[in-house]
Amino acid sequence: MSNNIKNIAIKTLSKAWATLLEINYDYQFKDGTWKHVSRESYDRGHGTGILLYNVDKGTIILTKQFRMPIYHTNKDEAMSIEICAGAIDDNDLPESTIIREVEEEVGYKVKDVKKIMETYMSPGALTEKMYLFVAPYSEDMKVNEGGGVASEDEEIEVMELPFSKALEMMASGEIQDAKTIILLQYAQIHNIFK
Repeated sequence: MSNNIKNIAIKTLSKAWATLLEINYDYQFKDGTWKHVSRESYDRGHGTGILLYNVDKGTIILTKQFRMPIYHTNKDEAMSIEICAGAIDDNDLPESTIIREVEEEVGYKVKDVKKIMETYMSPGALTEKMYLFVAPYSEDMKVNEGGGVASEDEEIEVMELPFSKALEMMASGEIQDAKTIILLQYAQIHNIFK
């Protein structure tokens, strides 16, 4: 691959919430021609997400929160229903990050999480890699009401619902978040509730 790309020039466009770069480069296509290409790349670090499930109750835990980028595109869909998720800070491990996020966002203290995959959610524009997990939960793990961290301007509604209902919400378009859809389908394919 390194033989097909040269003359890489990177320009920082913004370092506000994250880093937005303009990357210009020459790329050799399969027909042998070289073309000058310009792309933008948004680097906000990597993230984690988890599907919490309770086999005995047949339930999962999701979150509901306001998302400005969705609001900007479609005001009617701005309250996004998603798995518990969060950004990896500094040199934290994905596992410790998601355990912390579960307690902050939904109020459960989980200890053992199972990583099921790593995925780029939008590789044409974002550098973010998502580390996706699943873990069982039970009522004895509940340590607080969740809702997020006020200092991070989070206001998160915790939703415990039947897994079958979540699948219906995915099919109807009420759930549109990609990481959530991936983990719901993972749970369905791997028969977590059977």
